[in-house]
Amino acid sequence: MTFQAYLDNIEEQTGLTPRQFLELATEKGFGPGTKATPIVEWLAADYGLGRGHAMALVHVITKGPKIPGKHVESGGTHSDPSDTLWLDGKATNPAG
Repeated sequence: MTFQAYLDNIEEQTGLTPRQFLELATEKGFGPGTKATPIVEWLAADYGLGRGHAMALVHVITKGPKIPGKHVESGGTHSDPSDTLWLDGKATNPAG
């Protein structure tokens, strides 16, 4: 599953866009430098997200929307068409 597919699936499950999760995380004091464990625990407790989905949000919360180039058009498990994740909801994503 691509990183973007994880984020789109999270939106389907929770009704919240990645950007909304980013705002909620900021309110909780999570951001760059935060370890994954407290974020994963929060997402599991409050939203029922599993580790894989939570880790996609951990990346966005701690590193922003850019993903490593090795994942762009790599043909691998997490191959994405772009090095920038769309955070504003799948309905508004110009890539479809």
